[in-house]
Amino acid sequence: MTRDELLAAAREAALRAYCPYSHFRVGAALLAGDKLYTGVNIEISSYGLTLCAERSALALADLAPEATIYIDGATRDFSVPDLLPFAFEL
Repeated sequence: MTRDELLAAAREAALRAYCPYSHFRVGAALLAGDKLYTGVNIEISSYGLTLCAERSALALADLAPEATIYIDGATRDFSVPDLLPFAFEL
């Protein structure tokens, strides 16, 4: 799957976001092997329990430390250390 296809999948997923407070739709798309996983931000009245798409995706720091991250609108690709330069490691 290409970079553009993954970004398109993230944009499509964003349409299903639940964001009654910010009205800011965020989608994420993750390719693992040949399987595509998508996620969205979910806002609830208890802010601490709100789940953002980025927060879910950054769990990759433990699960896929060598992942390449594409950000819609960015002209370059990112790595996990680019986004989390001081991430905890065992």
